[in-house]
Amino acid sequence: MKTLYDVQQLLEKYGILVHVGKRIWDIELMALELDNINKAGLIDRHDYMMAKLILREEHRIEELNEKRKMRKTIASKLV
Repeated sequence: MKTLYDVQQLLEKYGILVHVGKRIWDIELMALELDNINKAGLIDRHDYMMAKLILREEHRIEELNEKRKMRKTIASKLV
């Protein structure tokens, strides 16, 4: 498991499909659903940890992208 798509495929095995509309919200909901299936004891610990690492990194990237967009928008309004 290496990508967000891989995490989506893992969740799909448990009947969980996530599409909220905004990528960062999808990542956050996937993390919650992953926690739920872990608490239920349905997922292998290694898979859980790998998926959490992937989601954490993807969330960090999305936050950086949103900050860049905001800075760009503010800069364009100042010009």
